[in-house]
Amino acid sequence: MNSDRLRLNLDRMLQAASDANRFTDGMDREAFKADVVLQRAVGMSLLMAAEAATQIMEKYPEFVAEHPELPWSSIRGMRNRIAHGYFEIDLDKVWDTARFEAPDMVANIYTLRNWRAQGE
Repeated sequence: MNSDRLRLNLDRMLQAASDANRFTDGMDREAFKADVVLQRAVGMSLLMAAEAATQIMEKYPEFVAEHPELPWSSIRGMRNRIAHGYFEIDLDKVWDTARFEAPDMVANIYTLRNWRAQGE
């Protein structure tokens, strides 16, 4: 297992999920739904986080199996919906993911990343 590549993908997930949450900080759902630029920034951030997760799922299945605290399949599902359903994206789901699920993902990745950095 190339641990440097795994760490890089975890870092990418952490940064992108953090961005999605930070971009929506201090606003409500209706303001988000009225701002197409913000919708696209948040959607792209979620897509980036999910793409990094997909890379981990494909290249490090043993890591994924060891860490069910992250909803790997749901993350990949979100990636597929954003990447392939451009005009059918559920903005309520994007909002909920950025505001409520991304902070948990960030906390879990941060814990995982720091635990792995200490040499397991």
